[in-house]
Amino acid sequence: MARFTPLAAFACAALVAAPTSAKTPAERSVPVNPEPSMADKFPQVAVAFPGGVKAWRDVTYQVNPGYRPQIVDIYVPAGKGPHPLVLYIHGGGWMGGHTRQSGAFDNFPKMLAAFAAEGFTVASVEYRLSGEATFPAQAKDIFAALRFLRQNAAQYHIDPSRVGVFGGSAGGHLAALTGLACTDGKIDATLDPASTNDGCVQATAAWYGIHDFATMPRITQKDSAEQRLLGCKDSTCTPEGIRAASPISYVDVKDAPVLLLHGVDDKVVPVGQSQQLEAALKAAGVPVSATYYPGIDHSFMGATPDDTRRTSLKAMNATFDFFHDKLGVPRK
Repeated sequence: MARFTPLAAFACAALVAAPTSAKTPAERSVPVNPEPSMADKFPQVAVAFPGGVKAWRDVTYQVNPGYRPQIVDIYVPAGKGPHPLVLYIHGGGWMGGHTRQSGAFDNFPKMLAAFAAEGFTVASVEYRLSGEATFPAQAKDIFAALRFLRQNAAQYHIDPSRVGVFGGSAGGHLAALTGLACTDGKIDATLDPASTNDGCVQATAAWYGIHDFATMPRITQKDSAEQRLLGCKDSTCTPEGIRAASPISYVDVKDAPVLLLHGVDDKVVPVGQSQQLEAALKAAGVPVSATYYPGIDHSFMGATPDDTRRTSLKAMNATFDFFHDKLGVPRK
């Protein structure tokens, strides 16, 4: 039989004898809700970047039952603002990638912070990947992020009437879709074109994105990234599904200005995708500017590291200039 030592017995007796109403300082400092609480109260601490930029990591913008919380990084420039908002959408074939990477850039958060230092609130968004949910979940998430950022404009010094969006590859597709489909209502029925809290933007930049799934050869290949995104049954994608996911389907004269950047030798997404969208936008009377880089593959990868670096910087600078012009922020 186990036996207590006198010291252990004393400790046990002290526990039993302790008044039930007594509370430790830690217990007194812990509030309890009358119902279960799902709120994430982990402290949000800003990260300092050069130029007075402060960034908040992993801010939850949406929680859908059955899915992980959707998050966004937010970079806020110095000064009260309000500042135009630019939202970045990452690539990765809708199957991977994250908010802090883009192409060959070694430190993309530093790049986004440098952009913010020029007078923009910059956000970088996570969305549901195709292994978690099929289209249009990804586009709905982007609209939800824009709605969250506009609704919290005061906290992040945002001017909700001046918003741009950009991304590369899968992110380029979603950026174009965001810019062109905001008033359609078929992707996100909650959008209100008359509201400053809707998903519409005032400028769109798309890097090497798919804009017409019908002309992508991989749309007929079993388990391709495109088929996984669309959730095609028996390796067959419906014309309706292909059309709904294609930004080119939504081109309208009311669309905001668009910037298209693409490598001529892109072996993942043919340059013809951007050329098709450019032609459709011009035909509809939508302001569009396009640059095609000779000898450059997907993700602005060149034949040499110098080619990759030079093209990546050209593309980023062209994108910065585009948003400075269209969102009304003079260059410093």
